Amino acid sequence: MTTATTDIVKVPLRIAGNAADPASGRYIDKIQRLTGTTVASVAAADRADAARAVDAAAAAAPAWAATPPAKRREILEKAAALLVERTADLETIMGREMGAAAAWCHFNAMLAAKMLREAAAQVYSTVGQVIPSDVPGLTALGVREPVGVVVGIAPWNAPLILGVRAIAMPLAFGNTVVLKASEETPATHAAIIEALIDAGLPAGAANLVTNAPEDAAEVVEALIAHPAVRVINFTGSTGVGRIIAEKAGRHLKRTVMELGGKAPFIVLADADLEAAAAAASFGAFMNQGQICMSTERIIVDRSVATEFAGLLADRAAKLVVGDPQDPATHLGPLVHEKAVAHVADLVRDAVEHGARVLTGGEADGLFYPATVLSGVTKDARIYTEESFGPLAPIIEVDGAEEAIEVANDSAYGLSAALFTGDVSRGLVLAKQIQSGICHINGATVHDEAQMPFGGVKASGYGRFGSEASLNEFTELRWITVSNEERHYPI
Repeated sequence: MTTATTDIVKVPLRIAGNAADPASGRYIDKIQRLTGTTVASVAAADRADAARAVDAAAAAAPAWAATPPAKRREILEKAAALLVERTADLETIMGREMGAAAAWCHFNAMLAAKMLREAAAQVYSTVGQVIPSDVPGLTALGVREPVGVVVGIAPWNAPLILGVRAIAMPLAFGNTVVLKASEETPATHAAIIEALIDAGLPAGAANLVTNAPEDAAEVVEALIAHPAVRVINFTGSTGVGRIIAEKAGRHLKRTVMELGGKAPFIVLADADLEAAAAAASFGAFMNQGQICMSTERIIVDRSVATEFAGLLADRAAKLVVGDPQDPATHLGPLVHEKAVAHVADLVRDAVEHGARVLTGGEADGLFYPATVLSGVTKDARIYTEESFGPLAPIIEVDGAEEAIEVANDSAYGLSAALFTGDVSRGLVLAKQIQSGICHINGATVHDEAQMPFGGVKASGYGRFGSEASLNEFTELRWITVSNEERHYPI
């Protein structure tokens, strides 16, 4: 049984440093799907509220951009310390909102704090350059400046990590931000803004907008269309990402997109199969497979496929499914009933097209066990469709060349992994895989605050993380100074 609690968190808007009611006065209940209990009362913003939040960010932008880097660093480091100090509360509300297992909540809190520290370390990285000019006496400079107002739209599946990622680097580089919270995890996202404000962030430098699910499109449209917004960074599904990119394009706004994935996990004949099975289990089943980097296609050399499948199935069968608040639980519930139905449909379809369920495969309400499928073919939907669930489909191939072909036979290109006993060969093959990220002899699920993170193809464009964010959240200006008299032709 899952433990229920009656504590209800109020989540107002955060505008210009203050808690604010929506203009309509409307609040909605955020329900914990597993228990049916209300966990939060959430402000339901409309277009006018979204505009208020951007106006506040725009008003705060000049002063925050002029704030010395040392002061920006101090505030970000203090916010990181507050996240660590509040870890227990953050883990509780995150677990209640999305049903995540305790280990995933804890990992979110720790990495989110690291991301704030990494952002703090980058405040001095907005250096420019002196560019040689052919004009005598002309000094030419390439200068990095903040873009202005950045809108971050964060998802529910890793709310602390991705909520912080949406705003930390923009703040470090001197931008102000509006965080559009997920409808699934509004209180978790609100806690990030509260930590920044409590750390001393000036009024309006970070603002929070929450909304009812049915109002999401209207609120996002208002945020994108506001003249003061310069960059929108979005993490979420490819389908929604296309809509946001199209709207941003109409308003000539820059976007940074981290979208869906269908991560391939290649196991070559010379791989350490025990190590590969451990990494595949983690990559496929962590957070019930609800991670953009989750292992979605396990591509195994036919000569070792049977042995590998057995090792992976043994691991999967031992994973505990149940109460996410129980420390012994490995897999909690999926996010909602539609997610369960989608996963079940993919398994059913795979079996109809010749696959065999080695373990798992039967839903229990919102719970779905770690499921390993062997003999998956190209005809099955699971070959191409993102499952975002605890499924490990095994596809057999003959040799490395076919493995690379299958890995690239996808619209997506976020993360990838390749297991081999020959690392030199692995590096050569990794360069042939069409993905923004590739791990040799490691899991597809891996994130570090200082790394360039992003995908190719339908997995998005642009990069989050450390110095890679500099191009996304600053403007590069050309400024010249003439020191000699110049001759002009007219």
